[in-house]
Amino acid sequence: MEDHSAIPNPNDERIKKGSLLAGSVLVCLIAGGLGSIFTKTGPGTWYAEELIKPDLTPPGFVFGIVWTCLYILMGISLYLLLNKDLKLKEVRIAVFFFFIQLVLNFSWSYLFFGLENPLAGFSCIIALWIFILLTIVTSYRIDKNASYLLVPYLIWVTFAAFLNWQILVLNS
Repeated sequence: MEDHSAIPNPNDERIKKGSLLAGSVLVCLIAGGLGSIFTKTGPGTWYAEELIKPDLTPPGFVFGIVWTCLYILMGISLYLLLNKDLKLKEVRIAVFFFFIQLVLNFSWSYLFFGLENPLAGFSCIIALWIFILLTIVTSYRIDKNASYLLVPYLIWVTFAAFLNWQILVLNS
C-alpha cells in the first residue's frame, strides 16, 4: 500500500486560504461590532438630542452600511497582507500598522460616543487617519491591491474627521 500523505492536496491550500480570508474579514467585523457597542445615535441619546450636527451629516442608517462595506474591504486587505511572507520586516510593519489603526478605529467610537467626548474623539481620529495612511503606504510596497482596498476607508475617515471637527465647532 502506497503512502500518499506526502502528496500535497490542492484542496488543503484552498481551505487554508479560505479560512484565512474569512478570519481576516471576521476580525475587522468584530472590531467594528465592538465599537458599535458605544455608538448609540437613536432618539433619546446624547448624540441625537444634545449635539448640533453639521448639515452634511448623513442619516444614521448610512453609517452602518458604509462601515460594514469598509470592514469587509479592510478584512480582504488584511488577508492579502497575511498571505505574504511574515518573516519579511516590511510585511510585519504593514500588519502592525493595520492592527494599530484597527485599535484606533474601535477607540474612536469609545471616546466619541462612549465618553461623549468629541475632542478626545477628534484627537483619536487624527491618529487613526495617520495610521491608515501609514498602512496604505507600507502595504503598497507589498501588495498594491491590499493598499488600494484601504483608500475608500481613508476617504470615509477623512469625512468622519470633518464631521467630528464640525461637531466640536458647532457645540463649543
